[in-house]
Amino acid sequence: MTVLDDRTSATPIAFLALELTSRCQLTCPGQCYATAGPTAGHGDMTAEDWHRIIGEAAALGTKTVQIIGGEPTLAPAFTELVEHALRVGLSVRVYSNLYKVRAEHWPLFEDPRVSVATSYYSDTAAEHDAITGREGSHAKTRASIVEAVHRKVRLRVAVIDHGNGQRAEQARAEMEALGVPVTVDQVRAVGRAASGLLPSTSSLCGRCGHGKAAILPSGHVSVCEIGRFLTAGNVRQTSLAAVLSSPEWMEARKGVPDRASGDPCGPDCSPSDDSSGGGGSCSPMG
Repeated sequence: MTVLDDRTSATPIAFLALELTSRCQLTCPGQCYATAGPTAGHGDMTAEDWHRIIGEAAALGTKTVQIIGGEPTLAPAFTELVEHALRVGLSVRVYSNLYKVRAEHWPLFEDPRVSVATSYYSDTAAEHDAITGREGSHAKTRASIVEAVHRKVRLRVAVIDHGNGQRAEQARAEMEALGVPVTVDQVRAVGRAASGLLPSTSSLCGRCGHGKAAILPSGHVSVCEIGRFLTAGNVRQTSLAAVLSSPEWMEARKGVPDRASGDPCGPDCSPSDDSSGGGGSCSPMG
């Protein structure tokens, strides 16, 4: 592999999402932007590739990495990659479905440099389980949320509202009663939620690629995990700096429409809210 290094002209990326795997215990048949599931693979990126990228991101000035999937805790190198990111001085956010938290992961989640985010859909088991495509997921995720609160894990919950009378606001109230910071977002028409149609930039918040990027399991670099159809380069063939300084990256960023509002992406921009303190909704363009 030829690795180029062009740090001087690379676009600054403060927030980098690392999509370690497409495997997940859930299927979320009406919403998963990554089309993840129990039979999906971990992608082409090796543990060594991810280690290198984390180091490169830190050298480029990245402050936070978000470890995401699929279900990132199913990736074989999950623990070592989180620990590596912490060693090189990065803050880490783990976006997990919290369907099943292994005993060895709780101390990792309790580290003050680590935050955890998850999605929740309804205060009723039947509705939540129908959205995730897995019976019993409501009970397991809710139990993990309660345990995280007990352990004082830095946790945030996003309620993803599909509409059609979904009990999203009741789910929000339930999480608030537990003392968990919670926001409500709407489904983005990407992946399974696109219902077979080509994804549209109207589903994007408008800040994709601006101070943030995502690396997919294939190694392709996208403007964000939701805007995964806008890619430029592959870090399996070249360095992250080379991708972020390339004309192709500039073109990918131009593909993201500007928001009508000047407000930054606020806490309702799920799952990759990179804001500090909020400041407006991050609803899709429309």
